[in-house]
Amino acid sequence: MLSKKTQYAFQALMYLAEKGKEGPVLIAEIAKKKKIPLKFLENILLELKNAGVLESKKGKGGGYFFAKNPKEVPLAQIMRLLDGPISLLPCVSLYFYERCKNCDEKVCGLHGVMSQVRDANLKILEKKTIADLTKH
Repeated sequence: MLSKKTQYAFQALMYLAEKGKEGPVLIAEIAKKKKIPLKFLENILLELKNAGVLESKKGKGGGYFFAKNPKEVPLAQIMRLLDGPISLLPCVSLYFYERCKNCDEKVCGLHGVMSQVRDANLKILEKKTIADLTKH
């Protein structure tokens, strides 16, 4: 399940993608239009900026904007950045692997099924981008 943080991030990123050609967008505008608590949104956008997804401009005409084209930002990247693993079990995670206790992955049926679930999810989440979430 997506965390509230990641849901808000996707809402904000969709809004920024739709407003992209108009220039930087103020945090207050995003928060108001998308009904996201301002302080929470500030932290989310700062994380996205630190990860190179967004840029910001200070002063008059300032705000947040994409560092790269929204068509180049896969949904999986945002999910991993804000929520961590996409897989349902740590033993099948590609980036956050941890061995499960009391389990032999070679003979564990759950491991095999969850690997398939991960691969099916990633097939979509790595291919779909922020641009795919917009109405345009």
